[in-house]
Amino acid sequence: MLIETPIVASGWRAELALQFTRRGAATLLTQRRHYGPLQVQKALYPEGEAVCHAILLHPPAGIAGGDELDIHVTLEPHAHTLLTTPGAGKWYRSAAPWARQTVNLDVAAGALLEWLPQETIFFDGCRAAMNNRITLAAGARYLGWEVWCLGRTASGERFDHGELRVATDIRLADTPLWIEQGHLAGGSPWLNSPAGLAGRSVCGTLLAAGADIAPKLLAACRALRPVETAALHGITVLPRLLVARYLGHSSEAARTWFVDLWRLLRPALIGREAQLPRIWST
Repeated sequence: MLIETPIVASGWRAELALQFTRRGAATLLTQRRHYGPLQVQKALYPEGEAVCHAILLHPPAGIAGGDELDIHVTLEPHAHTLLTTPGAGKWYRSAAPWARQTVNLDVAAGALLEWLPQETIFFDGCRAAMNNRITLAAGARYLGWEVWCLGRTASGERFDHGELRVATDIRLADTPLWIEQGHLAGGSPWLNSPAGLAGRSVCGTLLAAGADIAPKLLAACRALRPVETAALHGITVLPRLLVARYLGHSSEAARTWFVDLWRLLRPALIGREAQLPRIWST
């Protein structure tokens, strides 16, 4: 069950619905519907026609109190899509209204979806609700991550006020693989507790779902070390699911570690070498 949070409808409302279809050897963006400030410009093919890359654009550049964003992505059988963003997402301070983002990813049999957004920054005082639901048919695979920054630490800001509610639900052929809910209040003791975020301002999760992880691959993933030496990190394997966690102070270091894991996981689970989206270098 995803978290239900009252939303004050006083901000932007934006919707984006995408459908990707495999035709012959190519994955095509066959449907694109958007309302409000949320869209993609065009399909990109840096790896050839089999893999369609798309960049999710939110022109306001940040999410304010009262904003509602709804993203729905459908992959038809055997399609392969990589989705990313052009820069860091930002959730702004709110005097009262909540902001909400809902992401629904539906992946059909034999399809492959990579959800690789750049980091998300939660400003001190924001009130953010994020619901992610990934539905996989038998034979589908998903590889995605989220990197969250609590406060703008480069300017000395901490997450002392506001509230964050998150929920992630992944199901494979109607069987739950991963159900997680979180509620974090600004200034909460949980931010510094060893059982919580242990004083770290950056946290991240990578999830690879739909396939069992071979012991040799797991060992190779666990041998990778973040460049941020004081960071806490760990990898857990469950049936048809790998979970990697990161706690530190550098979003760049978190993403670098996730990219290193992705370079190992992608060939094994998807059958392709990792190729970084060009937008990450701009």
